[in-house]
Amino acid sequence: MSAFTTPADLRMLDNYQWELLTEFDYHVGALPSESVIRIPAGTVTDLATVPRVLWTIFPPHGRYAKAAIVHDFLYERAIGTKAWADRVFLEAMEVLGVPKWRRVLMYWAVCLFGRGNYQHG
Repeated sequence: MSAFTTPADLRMLDNYQWELLTEFDYHVGALPSESVIRIPAGTVTDLATVPRVLWTIFPPHGRYAKAAIVHDFLYERAIGTKAWADRVFLEAMEVLGVPKWRRVLMYWAVCLFGRGNYQHG
């Protein structure tokens, strides 16, 4: 199974933005996986991108925060395909123990409404 092997060391900036202070790794696939998503220090994230009206149910932070950092990074750099980035988000939430109902809703939200910097065609 995939794994997070380093902590997410964050500093809060203005406007609900967070900066990653140290490099952060996520291994896709069983350890020791050769497929590593390495998010560099200095990366800025809003954690889970959720409309403010839904924050009481889905706050930007939570058990899924590390998965959201990975997802934001993939979207910002358009790494892989959007569908792959969304599946990585779903998988990472499972690794973090996010309840199934929550991860499925969040996954479908990014599938339907997430855009990132992917080419739309």
